[in-house]
Amino acid sequence: MNGHANGNTESRIDVAIIGAGLSGVNAAYRLQESCPEYSYTLFEARDDVGGTWDFFKYPGLRSDSDLFTFGFQFNPWPHDNPIAEGHLIKSYIRDTAEKFGIDKNIRFGHRLTSADWSSAENTWTLNIEHNGHSKTITARFILFGSGYYNYNEPLEAKIPGLENFQGKVVHPQFWPEDLDYKDKKVVIIGSGATAITLLPNLAKTAERVTMLQRSPSYILPLPNNSNGLLLWWLVPLSWFLSKATIARIQRMAWILIARYFFLLCHKFPKISGWILRWRSSFYLPKHIPLDPHFKPRYNPWEQRLCVSPDGDFYRCLRQGKADIRTDTIKTVTKKGININSGETLDADIIVTATGLKLLIAGGAVLRVDGKEIEIGKKYLWNGVMLEDLPNASFIIGYTNASWTLGSDATAQFVCRLLKSLESRKLIAATPRMKPELAKQIKNLPLLNLNSTYVTTAESAIPMAADRGPWQPRDHYLKDIKFATKGNLDDGMEYVQGPNLHLRPKIA
Repeated sequence: MNGHANGNTESRIDVAIIGAGLSGVNAAYRLQESCPEYSYTLFEARDDVGGTWDFFKYPGLRSDSDLFTFGFQFNPWPHDNPIAEGHLIKSYIRDTAEKFGIDKNIRFGHRLTSADWSSAENTWTLNIEHNGHSKTITARFILFGSGYYNYNEPLEAKIPGLENFQGKVVHPQFWPEDLDYKDKKVVIIGSGATAITLLPNLAKTAERVTMLQRSPSYILPLPNNSNGLLLWWLVPLSWFLSKATIARIQRMAWILIARYFFLLCHKFPKISGWILRWRSSFYLPKHIPLDPHFKPRYNPWEQRLCVSPDGDFYRCLRQGKADIRTDTIKTVTKKGININSGETLDADIIVTATGLKLLIAGGAVLRVDGKEIEIGKKYLWNGVMLEDLPNASFIIGYTNASWTLGSDATAQFVCRLLKSLESRKLIAATPRMKPELAKQIKNLPLLNLNSTYVTTAESAIPMAADRGPWQPRDHYLKDIKFATKGNLDDGMEYVQGPNLHLRPKIA
């Protein structure tokens, strides 16, 4: 990568990547690999790489996706555990950035506040805040790798009487690093992945931890080792195949297993739901009944399945330091929570694990020729580019598979698009909805989940449709095929220009 055009000290670059998390680092590598003549810079609002894994600090932070597919294809996850804690993931991202020289192109503490496209110049002007000052960068293409969480605001839940509580109220998104919960009574409000991660980790030192849920989730216990999910057959192969080959086989095996498991749940929701509940019953202590605490109101994968590595969630229930209540809150008092069954849950600390607020492009204002683009009123073209927004791509991964698979498909698409533009003497690409098609389509959700944090944010995220290049993404194998071989002309408007590059190639 030594001959790659370095954009780190330039005010004019070919590609601006927003965010230095998994998606941003992955996109940077794909550019280096496939388009080494393009200059790029990653703009990261925080002071370190990692994105989500640098921001969140709550105990036990981990990925619910296996790291063999959540990790980088070009730099496989080096550990045996598929489910990993946040600090290990952050170190892995940092090590990858350093290994491939990507870190030299990262500008930390640079937050994108707005981006303005000029049709006259066919360029983006990025307004970036750094150390209290504003600077402008000119770019030909923007790749948004900033995820879809609002780091500044959580999803606020209406909890009656919460202002009465005299103990500590904590939202996992802003976990105090000095929070002392040893020998304390803790109530976690919520039943999603964050709550299910927190329960066993807080129970190690707290006096008592209770998870108060309005409705249950499916919690899938998985062995946390590389060959624990029907992959025992890889062991003999490792005797005569290289580590790189084993890593590729392992990655594809996890992709296929996850895909077929999702399809099974989708095709046979009642049977798969019964199997998941039946599996939970084997791990529960006798004093905690399956119904109502482990009987969700929805079918598997209508909301994300929660993972319990090595059954840690169930183990802490059996050890007696944690408990579950399935009920609604009547009111919060000075010293606890009154629930509608009539029971009072004493608490020194209340953790509101009630969800995350969604936000696209990190909240940056996007304008085309001075007119602001309302992201929630535009359709997403093939899951990668926004209607009426030139030379920009959004990295949005999957809800039913590893996020990184989707982000890698997007990164490879962008590389192919840039090559196509250059070879065809084009300078700009803009997705356009044909007027006749706009009258026929039916809207579909972009993210195929009915979780509260998704349904409440529908106006803030792009739309999808039931046909054409505006359909929501489906799965990795289909999307990577489109990224490498799909039709680039259907629903796309192009502009001819003299030179796609804003900087000359560095030999």
